[in-house]
Amino acid sequence: MENKLQYYVRVFKGASFEKFFKVLDNAHTRSGKNKVVLFCDILNCMVRYGCGYNDYVTFEFWNLKHHQRDTYLTRFRSKKLMMFMNDHSYAHIFNNKNEFNEVFKDYIGRECIDLETASEEDVVKFFESRQKIFAKMKDLSCGIGCELLKTEDFADAEAFVKYVKEKGFATIEDVIENHPDVAKLYPHSVNTIRIITMLDALGEPHCLFAVFKMGKDGRIVDNYGLHGPVDMETGEFLFPAHSGDTTAGMHYTKHPNTGVELLGYKVPYVKEAVEMAKRAAKVVPQMRYVGWDVAITPNGPAIIEGNNYCAHDFWQLPGQTPGGIGIIPKIKEVAPEWKF
Repeated sequence: MENKLQYYVRVFKGASFEKFFKVLDNAHTRSGKNKVVLFCDILNCMVRYGCGYNDYVTFEFWNLKHHQRDTYLTRFRSKKLMMFMNDHSYAHIFNNKNEFNEVFKDYIGRECIDLETASEEDVVKFFESRQKIFAKMKDLSCGIGCELLKTEDFADAEAFVKYVKEKGFATIEDVIENHPDVAKLYPHSVNTIRIITMLDALGEPHCLFAVFKMGKDGRIVDNYGLHGPVDMETGEFLFPAHSGDTTAGMHYTKHPNTGVELLGYKVPYVKEAVEMAKRAAKVVPQMRYVGWDVAITPNGPAIIEGNNYCAHDFWQLPGQTPGGIGIIPKIKEVAPEWKF
């Protein structure tokens, strides 16, 4: 594993100075502080806390003191945690949609077809028995490359088979339907809960956090929409939601498209989703730290995917972190052996 200096050298080589100065402008506009002071503070935070320049504005570090900053899982610390907790010879299970669906078939709540191994007859049968089908690429995440396909839009099954092959899809599967109380928030995407699980040294699962994600502005996936933490027992929204662009500093007390009030809104089946994620966390114990995307259907929770690289930002955001304290204290409760 590369050391801290090697990592920083690699990051700086790939850094975009244009983006850096845009971030500096962002920090200046939002904080009102002198750019030179901010520039020096960003560099200080990089060295002292492993903080990327986007982290600096995402977490509004200009408002935090040392004892608060040191509790944040920053970019470098997140990479270090992931490498410590997970045996990456098993990461392919989470990166490959078809492998994931097979290993976690008891948790996904839908039928899937592996286009790399399925016969044309299997694909035709799948097409003919459904009105809508969700298609995914093999190794992409964050909704990239996904398409919601309506069977009525194709002349026949042969046209559908040709389309999915030419597009290079690896998986087609049933479309997950939102629970009515979830669809009320935003009806155009499958809205999910990102649940962060971690196995302790004895292999017992713990849930660190649950964030509810919603689409917006017509998007058919919930990535880059808005999100906010929910109570893991009651499903209640605890704080205003953040935008999918966590560097923007935008907060929402109601959904911008549907107008639904978020604070106090209770998402159904959250407790059951947390328990499901904890059970799933034990299926591949070599991967101790996973972020699960769990849909809430009319019949209960269903796992969409598991992420072996968990986004570290949207579970410790301003306005959602009481006392300005990040997630590291919770992590250390589960994995005190991790050194950051």
